[in-house]
Amino acid sequence: MDSMEPRDNCNYTVAIRTRGKAGGRYQKLLDSLARQTIPPAKILVYIAEGYAIPRETIGREQYIYVKKGMVAQRALRYDEVETEYILFLDDDVYLPDHAVESLYGYMTAFHADVIAPDVFPNADRPLLTRWMMTVSGRMAPRRDDGKRGYEVMRNSGYSYNMNPRPGVCWSQTNAGPCFLCRKSDFLRICFEEELWMDRLQYALGDDQAMFYKMHLLGLKQLTWFHSGIKHLDAGTTLMNEEKERNMIFSDFRFKTIFWHRFIYLPDKSWIGRVWSSICMGYTLGFTLFTSLLKGNWGILKLKYRAISEAVRFIGSDAYKQLSPIEKRLV
Repeated sequence: MDSMEPRDNCNYTVAIRTRGKAGGRYQKLLDSLARQTIPPAKILVYIAEGYAIPRETIGREQYIYVKKGMVAQRALRYDEVETEYILFLDDDVYLPDHAVESLYGYMTAFHADVIAPDVFPNADRPLLTRWMMTVSGRMAPRRDDGKRGYEVMRNSGYSYNMNPRPGVCWSQTNAGPCFLCRKSDFLRICFEEELWMDRLQYALGDDQAMFYKMHLLGLKQLTWFHSGIKHLDAGTTLMNEEKERNMIFSDFRFKTIFWHRFIYLPDKSWIGRVWSSICMGYTLGFTLFTSLLKGNWGILKLKYRAISEAVRFIGSDAYKQLSPIEKRLV
């Protein structure tokens, strides 16, 4: 899909989540917002409590202190937003001058509810990395059919378009640093119910949970490939042993809970549930077996503990009190 019907009447508010530490990357974001061919009505910045207002500015930002967390800083009511649309952003994104105009144009031309640019191009990963990801079940490449972008697999991994052409494709999940949708549609998903992710050391997978929940509830979403929108990555690239272990733990705990909440439970077919269980069993078994073969007992125990804690959470009263997700696919 590569046709687009341009629009010039998009009335939107920018909502940025930040801890105020992105520095020059944040300034690049603000500068790129100031150059948009369709300017925002407001630029609202939701900053984590306890952090200082950043010095970077274009003189239009309004700061609102909220609880810290990847989910907490996005799962808001947005009472300050008076426009129909919200452009959700992380604090380290660069937007070409036409970005919002094109996002809105594609969304209206294809009658979509949500659109996000592909800012984490999986096809650019090294060949060996892609092969290992495929064998482990974390992610799998697909040939370009001109229609499908990202799809969630039954083991909580995802498949991706290996060689997407410029333009948009329908997707079941997306990258979270930048997306455009109606305020009313975002509020429909009750994202605050997924605050359990913020209790992890790292809220890995919050984007996948948010977008896939949109998909399950019937919101049609697009991925815009080769958009020119860039994720500048304000997060540190330094990886010490403790951080690596925390990320591994958070990843396996999240994947297990995500699978149960978003894949297993919404599937009312017993055949589907059995097949999903087999797929998840393979993925978890493969990664545990790999650590065993490497003789990496510490990582093996860490993964097992993460899965065990996820299972305990799934059996807890707190988990059982979460509203079930009913499929409303269109």
